[in-house]
Amino acid sequence: MFPIYKKELQSFFYTPFAYAMAALFMLLFSLSFSTGIAQIEETNTWAFSFTEMFYSVILYFIFLIPILTMRTFADERKNGTEVLLMTSPVSTAKIVIAKFLANITVYLFMLAGTVVFPIITSMKGEVVVSQLICAYIGIFCWGAMYIALGMLISSFMETPVIAAIVGEVIMFGLLFVDDLANTPFISQYPKLQSVIYAFAAQPRFAYFSEGFIRLSDLVFFASAIIVLLVWTYITIEKRRWNRG
Repeated sequence: MFPIYKKELQSFFYTPFAYAMAALFMLLFSLSFSTGIAQIEETNTWAFSFTEMFYSVILYFIFLIPILTMRTFADERKNGTEVLLMTSPVSTAKIVIAKFLANITVYLFMLAGTVVFPIITSMKGEVVVSQLICAYIGIFCWGAMYIALGMLISSFMETPVIAAIVGEVIMFGLLFVDDLANTPFISQYPKLQSVIYAFAAQPRFAYFSEGFIRLSDLVFFASAIIVLLVWTYITIEKRRWNRG
C-alpha cells in the first residue's frame, strides 16, 4: 500500500499541481481574512472570529476538491495505466485507501498554511483556541468526506475533466440539501423532511465552526467516508474482475 501512497504523493508534489492548489487556496483564504478584518469596527484591538470565515471556506473547497480528486482513477484510465493498477498484487482495498490517504495529505498541506492567520490575529487581538480547534476538526471531517465523494466520482468517469465537472455539480448541489429540506413542499411531510435533513452536512459543519463537537456529527462524517470508500472499492473491484 505504501508504494501506491508514495507514487500518488509524487504525482502531486513532484509537479506544480499541489503547490498551485495550495497557492490558490491561500489566495482565496487571504481575501476572506482581509475582508473579515476590513469589516471590523476600528478599535484598539481586533475582535475577530474565524467562525464565519471557516464556513465560507467551504465554497472554495467545493471548487478545489473535485480538481484534487479528479485524477484519482480517471487519470489512470485516460493514460492507460489502469491495467497495471488492476493487475498489481496489491488488493483493491489497499489501492483505494492509499489514494485516499494521499489526497488527505495534500488537503492537510493546503490547510496547514492557514495556521499563520490565527497567529497574526493573536498578535493584535484574542483567538478563542477551543473554537479554532473545533473549526479545524470540522473542516477536516467535511473535506475528508468530500474527498471520498470525489474519488467515487472519479472511479466512474473516463477522463479527469469530466470527473471534475461532475464533482463540482454534485458537491455544489449537496450544499443545498438542508435548504431543500426546509422548502414549504418538503415541510408538509415531516418524516421525509427528517430523512433529507439527516443527509445534510452543512448544519453539522456549522456546529464545528461555532466551537461545538458532537458525537453524532463525528459519526455522520465517519460513516459517510466509510460508505463512499466502500462504494469506490466495489466499483474498482468490479472493473478489476471484468478485466479478468
